[in-house]
Amino acid sequence: MYPANNISRCLLVAGAWLSVATQAQAQHHHHHAPVPADDTLVWRMPPMDMSMPMMPGLETSVPPVLPALPGTDAATIPPARPSEIVALADGDTLRLEATLVRRQIGDGSFVMYGYNQQYPGPLIHVDQGATVIIIFSNELEEPTTVHWHGLRLDNRFDGIAGLTQAPVQRGESFTYEVYFPDAGLYWYHPHVREDRQQDLGLYGNMVVDAHQEGYFGPAHTEETLILDDLLIDEHGLLPWGMEAPTHALMGRFGNVFLVNGITDYARSVPRGSVVRYLLTNVANARTFNVTFGGAPVKVVASDVSRFEREVMVESVPIAPAERYVVDVLYEHPGTYPITNAIQAINHFRGEFYPRIDTLAMVTATEELAEPDYSASFAALRTNAEVTADIDAFRPHFDRAPDKELTLTVEVQDLPVPIMMAMEIDTLYVPPMEWNDAMPMMNWLSTGHQVTWVLEEVTTGKRNMDIHWDFRLGDVAKVRIFNNPWSFHPMNHPIHVHGQRFLVTEMDGIPNTNMVWKDTAVLPVGSTMDILIEMSNPGHWMIHCHIAEHLSAGMMLSFLVHPPEGDQ
Repeated sequence: MYPANNISRCLLVAGAWLSVATQAQAQHHHHHAPVPADDTLVWRMPPMDMSMPMMPGLETSVPPVLPALPGTDAATIPPARPSEIVALADGDTLRLEATLVRRQIGDGSFVMYGYNQQYPGPLIHVDQGATVIIIFSNELEEPTTVHWHGLRLDNRFDGIAGLTQAPVQRGESFTYEVYFPDAGLYWYHPHVREDRQQDLGLYGNMVVDAHQEGYFGPAHTEETLILDDLLIDEHGLLPWGMEAPTHALMGRFGNVFLVNGITDYARSVPRGSVVRYLLTNVANARTFNVTFGGAPVKVVASDVSRFEREVMVESVPIAPAERYVVDVLYEHPGTYPITNAIQAINHFRGEFYPRIDTLAMVTATEELAEPDYSASFAALRTNAEVTADIDAFRPHFDRAPDKELTLTVEVQDLPVPIMMAMEIDTLYVPPMEWNDAMPMMNWLSTGHQVTWVLEEVTTGKRNMDIHWDFRLGDVAKVRIFNNPWSFHPMNHPIHVHGQRFLVTEMDGIPNTNMVWKDTAVLPVGSTMDILIEMSNPGHWMIHCHIAEHLSAGMMLSFLVHPPEGDQ
């Protein structure tokens, strides 16, 4: 469901890993990682909507990788606690540790991962321009790193295993120097097997306060909301793939929605309150379409800056890794659900249907908020500083692209029923996949059978065979086409590391309300032009931020050369 307003296009673009399996599975995968002696964990079919029945011929099929869950001896694992706010000044040090934690989600207790035993990880508050020291230690049974998503920091500390650093093994530490040049909302997460590490709870926000007084309009309160989902059945967390991700076609959609790590997030505010929500989507694959119970909503900022102009909207579509800052006015007393309101699709029946899931609940009380900010809320501010910053790049908007990419997918060795079904299914594909419309087929596809592809149009090179070179200060125009005729085309949130970019056009239509981004979603069949400011030297990545697509190959690297004499 695309929001019915004129900003919708701008928003849409802008270890204890105890891997255990049956002996039969272990023998089938003898060439992979060794299997511990505990052979009690077997694959379970994912939870399914009964209107999407199992396909004939797949009744006994399981993914061709071993199932894995974190350590299961919950009695020895400390309970997680809610996220704590950590205010850091320039030069301060924070110790950050990745460990096993015990989480209560709904009625279930699960062994998961956490930073500093918190869910989400600590909420880091800093001033724009600060540099802080993060001493990270890993107590998981698998290697990991920390990526500081959206920050234009020193390349050495970007957290990319094999590109900017060696992975941090269990019992080891790594010291990050994290620089915050831009005001806004950012987040941190692993960059090793994000499909399971991030899904298990390794994520947290960073709020960077601007130098400028009154950077945003006035608000009575500010709420940082991290949106997520988890795949859970009556037995607990559905296992992840050990050697490669499952759900490689569409990404792992969850069936339990979380806000700040819980299923029952609720707040009360006085009527008349203006609440500023800082939204981050950390889900593996799900794009949310967030509504606020009929309360008026104003979008003011996204990943790396404010918009040129504030705009009233009906809903906020937010893809994996994106962030939005929105103000909401609760004019009248009552209850206001925050929901995910989508146009779902049933691939088996070829039907679309509306679906609304409640994410959180806000109650506006009879008490009246003071002071009255309704007039400032109604005033749609223009941000002349943002426009002036972008003006220097406008001469590049209409020129030919420097680089062109096509997004596609290749598959091999998928079960025959899946191949046959997909031949029919891809006769029509929606621009956005808001839900997992083929849970059985998606679950059975793994990163060994599915390769998601970034293909360079001029050379035919693909994924990590692509190596782009730029000079510091270059402005690169990149045109990206999402091929709708591939095996199973999918929308892709494209993330650029270490730089900021503008979405200048979508399908030839100019973007008339700019905002600096680091992640933008590209619907199926669409062409997006982005303008990247190469402001930060080093080796960086561009990739899809659907975790399973990244693990299935959808990434490339580029080099921004430092000035002569600094190499």
